[in-house]
Parts: sequence; structure tokens; C-alpha cells
Amino acid sequence: MIQFYFLSIICNALAGYALITDAEAKSSILDGIRSYVLDETFRLVLGVLTMVVGFFKILSVIRGDIPVIGDLFPAAAGLAAGFSLLFEFYKSRSTIIDEKTEQIESFLSANRKWVGYGAIAAAGAHFLFPTVLFF
Repeated sequence: MIQFYFLSIICNALAGYALITDAEAKSSILDGIRSYVLDETFRLVLGVLTMVVGFFKILSVIRGDIPVIGDLFPAAAGLAAGFSLLFEFYKSRSTIIDEKTEQIESFLSANRKWVGYGAIAAAGAHFLFPTVLFF
């Protein structure tokens, strides 16, 4: 469906930007967007939407595209970016300390920006090349 195609591009781009944005970096051009992206509630909603769209992107196929495989990269990028945003929210609210949670947190904090860049790349490639295999 075209709607999931559009939502995939928007959600991947926003989630990628949310993951690569730091609170310390200042830029007068993007201050308005940065204030929304750094808001905890916005990040939670964006994480949920990105994961849901990533999941449905695997299930829905655009006419002329290969089922499942044709949208695998943008769907996987959406799932990874959404999971990363949701895990950040969970970690900020959780009081339980677990070894598995610490392992996931160390992995995600080390690769947070790479997941963000991957989501932005998936959004850009998916926008420019809609029916290319894996994009």
C-alpha cells in the first residue's frame, strides 16, 4: 500500500534524525525540530509508530515489487530505529537492573548513531528508488 510506503519514509527519516541528534549540538536552523525530537513523549510515539510501520511494511507490497524481500531494508531499519527509541524510553523509566538490559543498552548506546544513519539512508534510498530490490 502506498500509505505504508510514505509512512515508512517519514518515520525512518524522523527516527533516524531523533537517534543522531544530541542535546548539546546547537544549530539555529533546526532548533525547532530538535526541541520536538528531544521530547520524551514524541520519541515514545515515534518509536511505536516506526516499529508498527516497519512491521506492516514487511507484510504490505507495492504493485510490481517483490513480496517481503523488496521492502526488507526499510522495514528492518524501521524496526531497529523504533526498537532503539523504545528501549531508550524504557531505560529512562525503568528501576530494574538486569544483566541482559545492560548488554542491550551498551550495544545500543555504542551503535545509536549508526542505526540513525542507517534509517536515514533507508528512507532516502526508499524515496529515490521505490522498486529496487532490497530498497
